[in-house]
Amino acid sequence: MWNMLWPILIVVGSNTIYNICTKSTPQSVNAFASLTFTYLVAAICSAGLFFATAEEKNLLAELTKTNLSSVALGVCIVGLEFGYICIYRAGWKINTASVVANISLACVLILVGFLLYKESVTPRQLMGLAVCAAGLVLVAK
Repeated sequence: MWNMLWPILIVVGSNTIYNICTKSTPQSVNAFASLTFTYLVAAICSAGLFFATAEEKNLLAELTKTNLSSVALGVCIVGLEFGYICIYRAGWKINTASVVANISLACVLILVGFLLYKESVTPRQLMGLAVCAAGLVLVAK
């Protein structure tokens, strides 16, 4: 049970702090300058955690094992971060922006799972999609 719970707790806790920090990004700073600094800090943290946790301390050897998914992930993360900065600069409230984005994402991922990964979609999930759609209408108004 704990093996299933602790990653969710990390995601929820990190995402909470993430949204607070993103909403707190000064309007006066160029979003991409802020992201550059953010990712320098993230790179330093990632490298430090690599060396703290890896049995083999050869970072370059590990990097050669990556593929284009790492490049795509990097581009997607910049898009995600930039999108959230723009969401909050456009005036979205912190208590609705993330809810709308995450419910929308959940609905899209059900379709992605079905179309790309051949995952089944149950009647319960379809009802959940309908409830999510209704929720989006109620929350976004």
